[in-house]
Amino acid sequence: MKPADGAAGQAWRPAVVATDLDGTIVCSDGTISARTRAALSLVEECGSWLVLATGRPQRWLGPIAEQTGHRGLAICSNGALLYDLHTETVLESQLLTPQQLSDLCRTLRSDLPELAFAVEYGDRLAHEPHYPVRFPAPDHRAVEVAELCAAPAVKLLARHAGMDPDSLLMRARSVAGHLGEFTHSSRDGLLEISAPGVSKASGLARFCAERGVDAGQVLAFGDMPNDLPMLTWAGRAYAMANAHPQVLQTVGRTAPSVHDDGVAVVLEELFSSRT
Repeated sequence: MKPADGAAGQAWRPAVVATDLDGTIVCSDGTISARTRAALSLVEECGSWLVLATGRPQRWLGPIAEQTGHRGLAICSNGALLYDLHTETVLESQLLTPQQLSDLCRTLRSDLPELAFAVEYGDRLAHEPHYPVRFPAPDHRAVEVAELCAAPAVKLLARHAGMDPDSLLMRARSVAGHLGEFTHSSRDGLLEISAPGVSKASGLARFCAERGVDAGQVLAFGDMPNDLPMLTWAGRAYAMANAHPQVLQTVGRTAPSVHDDGVAVVLEELFSSRT
């Protein structure tokens, strides 16, 4: 698919729009504004693909599907899953194997014994008994680490109560970076670990390759370090004004804050006058 540039000199229009959720189009109260919902609809109405790229597992996407009218596809769990919001089904998966999970837990704990682990399987969460669960749910189970590592998973979570996320990320990468893809999207000491090479960028690149779209035809938005691989891969990218300092420093363009409908502001400029 090629961008519909039309006459010479007409403004660029992306074939794919990829956007993070929390802190990018989803406000702190969990809502997506009416203006942003309309802008997302406009993307699909104009013939471009809409991709929601998130660290969330697919079981947390029901409210997003409802608010967006079940529009678009979602790259979930930082690239591990491709999820269809229209049908609420998983289309593709890139999982951590039990051996990879075991190696990661053992190596990380040997250097950071205070870590507590949880494993996200997509449809459920399991965690060590001392892991602090911030959003308890009936499908959460407390188990020992050996059972955590017994089945393939979309993401390993590692929490450290005494370290900030940036310092923890640097330390963990130095110890076990060769065993998985490390990132974070929080303001406290929580790491998100995927299979080696799996990120929002890899999920988006795979999606685009299957549809004949190259990186230069992709527009991306994000606000946290787990968005950086996607933002640096896309042909055009915007950091939100409320983004993590590293994201603002790395990404050349800035959109207004999520609370000022920054994604909608950019999309309206690109799509509103084009059919």
